[in-house]
Amino acid sequence: MDIRTSRALLPAALLSLLLAGCGRTPLPVEIEAVSMDAAQRGDEAAERRLQAWANDDLPVAQRELALLYRMRHQDDRARGLFLRAARRGDAESAYQLGELERDRTPDGGTNARAAQWYRQAAQQGHARAALGLALLLKNGTGIPVDKAAAAHWLAVAAQAGDAHALFLLSNAYADGDGVPADPRRARDLLERAADHEYPAAIQQLALVKQMGDDLTPRDAAEADQLLKEAAEHRRSNARRF
Repeated sequence: MDIRTSRALLPAALLSLLLAGCGRTPLPVEIEAVSMDAAQRGDEAAERRLQAWANDDLPVAQRELALLYRMRHQDDRARGLFLRAARRGDAESAYQLGELERDRTPDGGTNARAAQWYRQAAQQGHARAALGLALLLKNGTGIPVDKAAAAHWLAVAAQAGDAHALFLLSNAYADGDGVPADPRRARDLLERAADHEYPAAIQQLALVKQMGDDLTPRDAAEADQLLKEAAEHRRSNARRF
């Protein structure tokens, strides 16, 4: 049976052995399947195969093995693998390096390095990296404040559908913070963030409905419903947001 048509039926560790036996470089999806086996089932054979692929300088394997180590709080082992993969252009690895640098000290002492890695990933369209870079630029923690650049990277993340970025970009347009003030653009972004079930956006939209403004007539009943939705999404999506 052809490996490509049968891989969904095979345990990931067996798949990795078959791939090794046929001498074919594994596809990213196949590496990720083996990684899932190692992470979820503690499959030692799968982890050894990941290690072998990482030693063969496959960036996806290096990243997946690093994520496994990070899950085990082995950040020093993870950092080296993320670095190797990021240097080969892996956007997720660059993002993870940004997260590691940002988390190293509470005073923002490594945020300049975090910003460099976030930027590398964001330039490849990585939404969470674009958001992370935007927050560093907006708040100026460890790097100079640049509101215009922050708004640019929020727009990149928002374009990819990141609800938090949509909400923050809405506020930027409402306040003229790094971009020209544009109430209609702000309202559109706020509604899109609410459509993504972002609790803070739903709550803010509810307050708009309560008070009414030039763009929205007052609607107390809809405001009450939105407040209930915001509370429900805050409970059910606590980990997501």
